[in-house]
Amino acid sequence: MIVDVHSHCWPKPDCFSPSFQADARRMRASEVDLVTRYADYRASTGGEEVVSLVFGGKARLTGVWIDDADVAACVAGDPERLIGFMSLDPTQPGWEDEMREGRERWGMRGIKLLPMYAGFFPQDERLDPLWQYAAKHSLPVLLHTGTTFVSNAPIECTLPRHLDVVASRFPDVTMILAHLGHPYEGETIAVIRKHPNLYADVSALFYRPWQFFHSLMLVDEYRVWNKLLFGTDFPVTTVAETVAGLRGLCDIRIDRFSLPREQVEALIYRDALTLLGLPDPRRSPVAEVTR
Repeated sequence: MIVDVHSHCWPKPDCFSPSFQADARRMRASEVDLVTRYADYRASTGGEEVVSLVFGGKARLTGVWIDDADVAACVAGDPERLIGFMSLDPTQPGWEDEMREGRERWGMRGIKLLPMYAGFFPQDERLDPLWQYAAKHSLPVLLHTGTTFVSNAPIECTLPRHLDVVASRFPDVTMILAHLGHPYEGETIAVIRKHPNLYADVSALFYRPWQFFHSLMLVDEYRVWNKLLFGTDFPVTTVAETVAGLRGLCDIRIDRFSLPREQVEALIYRDALTLLGLPDPRRSPVAEVTR
């Protein structure tokens, strides 16, 4: 089984401001459709059995807003293969109420944060209630780390080094640093190696194979393969594309350097649910969620 720790619920185009949609044309070489269709996701798994973490996103600064109710509705459509994460924008009033509602009303199992897109620093002490709540209720937190295509999103907010501070203060919170923090992979590797509860996902990286190969060589040299989790960033990429891209990196040899195929295969099939303390939805009672 593959666990995709990074897939999106973007139900309609107006989840994003016109400026965000315009900037998104820089995301990949070809334009990405920002509306997710779950049938397309299932059709692009390459026949693999896949359980997916799914979330929307909230970042008023850059014009992103997907209600957790939409994510809950998506999960309800396939509860044996989907696990919902709430999204929070802690710069906005009422975010603590949304946090409680996300878990208590919508049954969300984790939290997604967009520090750069919303314009906040994760180590800001005003976010302490978030980290305390996550620790109390065993909610993994996935954060966007690394660069962006969005013009008014401050990259400084999303540097992986900031999570070192958070992890030191809240060692019981499990975190996922998305996209291996590219192009700051070295920082990400240093931080996840240091803290037992920190991981990184490899979503949306395979289509830059030169950069990705060197990033995974750093992973190999620092011996942190066990801290990497599979992710797609759907609809930006798919499961089948990501698996093929990862395996293709194993065919590269530069001088005496190459990637260990067995570690890449272990990454693809890693049991992220157990590492993140999440129940397997295929074996869990389905919680009833009402709108």
